[in-house]
Amino acid sequence: MNDKSFTLGLLTSGGDAPGMNATIRAVVRTAMANNAKVLGIANGYEGLVRGEFRSMGARDVGGILQRGGTILQTRRSPRFQEPKGQREAIRRMNEAGMDGLIVIGGDGSLRGARALASQGVKVVGIPASIDNDIWGTDMAIGVDTALNTIMEAVDKLRDTASSHSRAFLIETMGRNSGYLAVMAGIVCGAEVVLIPEVPSTVDEVAHSMEDAYLRGKTHAIMIVAEGSNIRTTDLARIIDEMDVGFKTRVTILGHIQRGGRPTAFDRLLAARMGTKAVELLLEGKTDVMVGLKSIGVEEVNLEEVTTKARPAALSYYEMAKMLAR
Repeated sequence: MNDKSFTLGLLTSGGDAPGMNATIRAVVRTAMANNAKVLGIANGYEGLVRGEFRSMGARDVGGILQRGGTILQTRRSPRFQEPKGQREAIRRMNEAGMDGLIVIGGDGSLRGARALASQGVKVVGIPASIDNDIWGTDMAIGVDTALNTIMEAVDKLRDTASSHSRAFLIETMGRNSGYLAVMAGIVCGAEVVLIPEVPSTVDEVAHSMEDAYLRGKTHAIMIVAEGSNIRTTDLARIIDEMDVGFKTRVTILGHIQRGGRPTAFDRLLAARMGTKAVELLLEGKTDVMVGLKSIGVEEVNLEEVTTKARPAALSYYEMAKMLAR
């Protein structure tokens, strides 16, 4: 057994992702099984700066496995981005007797973890981001649930699109990453997918829509990442003006993609990553993130995570184009 005096802090930061609560549960219960204490930190890094800590036990995480969002909540913290704020956060941790910290979040959150690690804090990161844009892990917590949410929405929109012979432009999240749009395009059979990594023209899109109409399709689905070089509403207006055969309708899914009950995959991934993170911290590891590699969960150096960019899913983009024919 580990030293009973070990106390770890736990926070969620950045955009919420389905499965964060399942991760919190896994961390708390794994820590308890190893005679370690957990201090939950409310409101992300801002709560760390303010010292918003509370002890967490088994009953505090009961009944949260199926809930979206995060019971610890999350908030932006401009103060933490400054050296003074980081020093204050470290002081608060020392005052509370924290021996280490687990950070659950996306790219920006992991950069914050890296900043603390460089100042001597023992930190382990857990990737949670629906964009799946974090280097060093095949999949982040929340991605599978978000994809299922998009798929269900597109399937329902396809029914009405077919009934009225329309083209639906469906905007997904993805300001800098087209992962959700590409994968949704494949699993939903979209005629067109637009992503930030591959600039497109209105003429190309219009040609695809007109071609689909001439080939006798009763409807068309376009999935557009929010970071695409063509705004979704502008694209719909211009295509209607070009008269390609289909009339267009726009659906912006927005933050509905962040919420909802996490899928079985995300719950299992949360359990595996949460357990591994505690084990690494208790072993004295720091400045690492847990990442899914093939079928295993491994430690990944945080410096690499925060300095390398995850490659765009361009092979899947080509697959989506091929299957749309």
